[in-house]
Order: sequence, then C-alpha cells, then structure tokens
Amino acid sequence: MSAKFEFSLDASDGKARAGVISTPRGAIRTPAFMPVGTAATVKAMLPENVAETGADILLGNTYHLMLRPTAERIANLGGLHNFMNWQRPILTDSGGFQVMSLASLRKLTEDGVRFKSHIDGSDHMLSPERSMEIQRLLGSDIVMCFDECTPYPAEEKVALESMRMSMRWAERSRAAFGDRPGHALFGIQQGSVFPDQRAESAEKLTAIGFDGYALGGLAVGEGQQAMFDVLDFAPDMLPADRPRYLMGVGKPDDIVGAVARGVDMMDCVLPSRSGRTGQVFTRRGALNIKNARHQDDPRPLDESCSCPACSNYSRAYLHHVFRSHEIISSMLLTWHNLHYYQELMQEMRDAIAAAKFAAFEAEFHAVRAMGDIEPR
Repeated sequence: MSAKFEFSLDASDGKARAGVISTPRGAIRTPAFMPVGTAATVKAMLPENVAETGADILLGNTYHLMLRPTAERIANLGGLHNFMNWQRPILTDSGGFQVMSLASLRKLTEDGVRFKSHIDGSDHMLSPERSMEIQRLLGSDIVMCFDECTPYPAEEKVALESMRMSMRWAERSRAAFGDRPGHALFGIQQGSVFPDQRAESAEKLTAIGFDGYALGGLAVGEGQQAMFDVLDFAPDMLPADRPRYLMGVGKPDDIVGAVARGVDMMDCVLPSRSGRTGQVFTRRGALNIKNARHQDDPRPLDESCSCPACSNYSRAYLHHVFRSHEIISSMLLTWHNLHYYQELMQEMRDAIAAAKFAAFEAEFHAVRAMGDIEPR
C-alpha cells in the first residue's frame, strides 16, 4: 500500500478514464462507485459484505456524524474506520449539502452556516474550519472542502455569488486542512449550468491546489440531460492528473454517461435506498419486486448475477419477504444492487483498458432497452 495519496491514470478511451488512487489504506480502482454509509453504516449491510461486492471505498457524512454520535466521540473511540469496522478508505463529504437540505432555521454568512439540528433542534455552526476539524477527528482519507451547494434552478447572479463564496471557503478549507500526509483534500467546482462560472471556479480551485476535484451543484433536480450538458465541458476544465468526482450520482445510466464524459468517482444512496423499497437494478433495467407478477416466478433477479440474492433465492421468495416486511428483504435486495453497481464499474474499467468503451456503452443501452422479460 502507498504511504501517500497518489493518482495514476492507466488508460483512456475517448474521455473515459481508468486508473488507481493509492492511499495508505488501500487502492481505489477508478472509475469508482462509493456506497454511502451516512451514519457510519451502509444500511442493511455488514461492512465485510459491502467489501465482498467489490467496493474499495465508502462515503461517510459529516453533517450526520457531527450531530450523532459526534465527531469527538468517534475520535475518542479510535476514529471512523475502527468505529464502523471498515479498514479501507473513507471519503467524507463536508456537510454543506445536508445543512442546506435538512437543517432548519439556517443563517448563511461569510463565516459559515448557523443552523438547528433536524434531530433535536440544537444550535450548531458549520464553517470551513469546523468542517475540516470534524473530518480530521473522523480520520477521513479523502476530505471534501466546505462549500455551498447552489440550488437549481438559480439565476445567473445568484449562482455567481454562491460560487464565489464557495471559492473563498475553499481557500479557508485548504488553509485549515494543513499538511496531512496520506490524507487528501478535494476542491469542489461550482457554477451551476453556466460555462463561464464553471471555468472561473476551476481556475480558482486549480490555483489553490487540491489532491482531487469534485463537480458540485449537479444531481440537484436539473435532470439528466442538463447534467450531461454540463459534464460535456466541466470535467475538461479540471486538472487531468487528478481524480474527478461527481457528487451524488446516480442511476446506472447516469453513471455510464458520466464516465463517458471523464468522471472518475461517484456516490449515491440509490442502490441501498432502492433495495429497502423494493426497487432492483439489473442489466435489463429496474424492476419492482413488490409487483404481483413476481410472486410465482422461480427465476433469480438477474440470471447473470452471482450475488447471494440471485444465487440462492427466487423472485417469488424475494417478493414474499418484501411483502411480509421481513428484514432479510432489505439485506438481500441491497446486496444485489450494490453488487450490480460494482460489476458495472468493473465492466467499464475493463472496457476502457481494452479501448472498447463505445461498444460497451452501446451494448449497455441496447440490453436495457429490451426490458425485463416476463416470467416463464
């Protein structure tokens, strides 16, 4: 394992890139999908089972962990890796998005955001300096700088003011992060859907200097085509020798489209959240296990899948345990979804290495267009 944080770009095919992020806690193969462990757990999964799906890295959430059980408590218990029994790399987001989306009575100033907890109404202040402190206490391998997630839609003037505040916060985050060998700090590009703002943001972040760069302000309601329109130009503005991380994405076709446009890392709650609500992702698209047409179906969810749900259980059984509100339903469906996402990432890495990404992408869409076949 590397004693420091490094990124090697091993292959490219068009804009699609494959490489490896080396960290003291292990390698992260890119393109990478990071399962979300919001409150120090990927819901319905044991950490070792998440690793078995092929995940190299998890995402933790600064906002949720600072409120409960608190970053100080986690630090006193040996840090987030020991606390949640995950010894591979962890990325933590800065808390900025959740402050905007979950907290109440927010007051945004140049200093940061003062807000009331959505859990108990207690008062808190989150600033670039406090976000860096929390992520240091957690022991995050990859730390995200503190930013304001610009809502969508936003008028051009509002987006510009928001982006420029985030850039000032990025400078403060960089200063507060300091020199931490083996740990990385990522800057976050903002600018909504405006190319000139994205360019200004990228220029400012590059001047500050970060170990990786995220594309923020997307997957916030703009729709897939608008997101792709931004991804057609925004990743190219970021340094080619550093990882590029698209935050909060997404559905399988979002992920394939993002990789085709030069994105290296993604995260989303969708595979685990969908598993708990009965939505299953397969090569032929999504299906709802709650639907009555599955109740007598002896087939697996996906005949080409080797996960425990597909290897050992029928659609009929999975329909039954979901309808019966059995806990095993969330466990098996989440395991399948995470396994599918990681297989998708491996297939893309292989396709890029073989210079066959365009063929992979065409087949991916063709198979999905066929849809789920009816039961025998």
